Amino acid sequence: MLSELEKWYVSQCNGDWEHQWGIDIGTLDNPGWTFKVDLMGTRKQGAALPLTKISRNERDWISYSVQDNRFEAACGPENLSETISLFLQWFESN
Repeated sequence: MLSELEKWYVSQCNGDWEHQWGIDIGTLDNPGWTFKVDLMGTRKQGAALPLTKISRNERDWISYSVQDNRFEAACGPENLSETISLFLQWFESN
């Protein structure tokens, strides 16, 4: 999934977008990950995505939505690849 995210990132870089916007990946202390992608200047700018939660157990979960032109997700410690995949699928959908 990382190589797919790299391709997505490169496709957004236009000499302007990458100077103002980007992708943030961080960690949570419960443990888990945060994953945030700026949508300003992309074809999904202004898109809506209501909060979606996938909860399988304490360490296997994902929560994501779009807030303020940002795809924002949090997930369990082994769900980062799945979260990236969900983002890419959503972004490519109509």
